[in-house]
Amino acid sequence: MSEFLGLAYFAEVPAVLFDVQRAGPSTGMPTRTQQSDLFATAYASHGDTKHVLLFPSTPKECFEMGAQAFDLADRLQTPVILLTDLDLGMNDNVSEPLEWDDSRQYDRGKVFSAEQLDAMTERFGRYVDMDNDGICYRTFPGTHPKKGAFFTRGTSRDEYAVYTEDGDVYVRNMERLLRKFETAKEYVPAPEITPAAETTSEGVLFFGTSADATREALDMLSGEGIHLDAMRIRAFPFSREVEDFIANHERVFVVEQNRDGQLRKLLIIECEIDPKKLALVRHYNGMPITARNISRQIRQLKGGATVTKIRRKVG
Repeated sequence: MSEFLGLAYFAEVPAVLFDVQRAGPSTGMPTRTQQSDLFATAYASHGDTKHVLLFPSTPKECFEMGAQAFDLADRLQTPVILLTDLDLGMNDNVSEPLEWDDSRQYDRGKVFSAEQLDAMTERFGRYVDMDNDGICYRTFPGTHPKKGAFFTRGTSRDEYAVYTEDGDVYVRNMERLLRKFETAKEYVPAPEITPAAETTSEGVLFFGTSADATREALDMLSGEGIHLDAMRIRAFPFSREVEDFIANHERVFVVEQNRDGQLRKLLIIECEIDPKKLALVRHYNGMPITARNISRQIRQLKGGATVTKIRRKVG
């Protein structure tokens, strides 16, 4: 599968995949949930690749982001992967109604029409970046009898889709693809920020099906005098808002359901964050994460005093 994703990324072919994550590796626990495919999807394929990821947290958001994924794939001309998990994909969930707007228009992105091709005096180049945003104009098959045709290939090529192994041309193309990934930040779903009831120097990041449990944990911790600003990340690449949120806090707890802290490491890699600033709150036994689990780990990471105090109170 990663080879096909690499082809779609390099040839710039729109594609949409749905990854319902389960406990791995290999067959793992096929009926248990995890959030452990971030690395497998973000950088899928050999060579330098970066894929757009969406992180829904509810059935309704799966429905809405599913439609949005197709628009993003066309707009960005790249694979878009929606990462849900078995907590959503297999369990019963109470959901708001799934509503479709019949007036919605599909976003096909940068596509030359026959009229635009007729008006062109320059040579059509499938991989010419006319707007300096990394996204090139394309054509649909059969649009024009003479203009706009090109051959899509997985090998290196120049701006006119002509095969080449010229190193300078290859680097130029790879830099453009990286520029496109930066442009993607303008189109992917923005993160949701929930300020704490009181001013705080600490925050928490979470995504996907960790959302409800994290919000409940925040309420529990707030009742104990522990206040945390919260951000739900909804997509990769990470927007400037994500970087600013981390920069504006002395410490940020990252809640995720996998062993290796894949979201935390992705943040460190992509945003060049000091690892000491991101504290990992993890859970990966295959059952959905709970608010008690999250609140307990945050108390432990903050020190031991709060845990001792609560134990004495309960006892």
